[in-house]
Amino acid sequence: MRPPRQRRVSCHSRAAVRPSLSTGASRHMGTTSKVALVTGAAQGIGAAVVRALAGSGPVAALDTQAEKLSALATDLGQGRGRVVPYRADVRDSAAVEAVVEQVERELGPIGILVNVAGVLRTGAAVEFSDADWETTFAVNTQGVFHVSRAVARRMVPRKAGVIVTVASNASGTPRMQMAAYAASKAASAMFTKCLGLELAPHNIRCNVVSPGSTDTPMQRALWTDERGGDAAITGSLETFRVGIPLRRLATPADIADAVVFLTSDQARHITMHDLCVDGGATLGV
Repeated sequence: MRPPRQRRVSCHSRAAVRPSLSTGASRHMGTTSKVALVTGAAQGIGAAVVRALAGSGPVAALDTQAEKLSALATDLGQGRGRVVPYRADVRDSAAVEAVVEQVERELGPIGILVNVAGVLRTGAAVEFSDADWETTFAVNTQGVFHVSRAVARRMVPRKAGVIVTVASNASGTPRMQMAAYAASKAASAMFTKCLGLELAPHNIRCNVVSPGSTDTPMQRALWTDERGGDAAITGSLETFRVGIPLRRLATPADIADAVVFLTSDQARHITMHDLCVDGGATLGV
C-alpha cells in the first residue's frame, strides 16, 4: 500500500481568517509602553497578537513576508499604535541578532517577545523526508531558540521582560501524520520553560500558549473538503483523535487574548506555565 502523501504548509506565520482584534484588552491588562517583538507577524495568530498589542506601545512585527508585513503596519498605523515591520528569517541566527539590535536601537528596549513563527509539514513518520524534518525544526524550534536568546540576553541586564512561545496542544498529545510538528513544538515548549527557570532570578517570565485547532489556512490545508472543520470538532476514531468539547474551532483572536494576558501585569506571578487554548480537545491532560 502506498504511504499517505506528505502535505506542506510553507509559511513562517500561522495564517488567519479573522482580520482584526480589539486592542482594548492589552491596554487594560497593563502592557502599556512596553516595546513588543512578535515573530510570524505577517498573518494568522502572529498578526492577531500584533493587533492585540498595537494600542499599548511600539510593536516590531517580524516575518519573511515583506508585503504582508507592510500592509499590516499600514493598517494598524492609523491611530492605533506604532507597528514597524522588520524582515528576517528566524532560522538565521546572525540575521536574528542583527534585527533584534536594530529594533532596540530604533524602538527602544524590548519588554515583550512573542514567538509565533512556525511551519507545518505532515506525513507518515517513516516516510518523512530529511528536508521536511530539518525545515520543521529549523523554524519551530531553532527559530524560537535564536530569537529568545537574542532578546533574553538584552533583558537580563534590565531585570525585566516577558517571553511567550506559541506552541501547540500536539506537543503533549500524539497526532497521526504530525510527528515532526508535534516533536518540534514539544521541544520549543520545554525550551521556553527551562529558559523561564534560568531567567526567573532576573525578573523575566517565560510562558507557553498551546493552541488546538484554530481556523486558519494552516488548519484548512489539513482538510480534504469543507467539512474538515466539523471533523475536527467531532473527532475521529480512525485516527484516535478526540473532538472539541466546546464544539467550535478557535479563532486567532482567542489565542492572541491568551498571549496578551500572559504578557500583562495581571500575570506577574506566572512563569514556566503552558496555557492550553484548545476548547478542551486534550481533555485537560
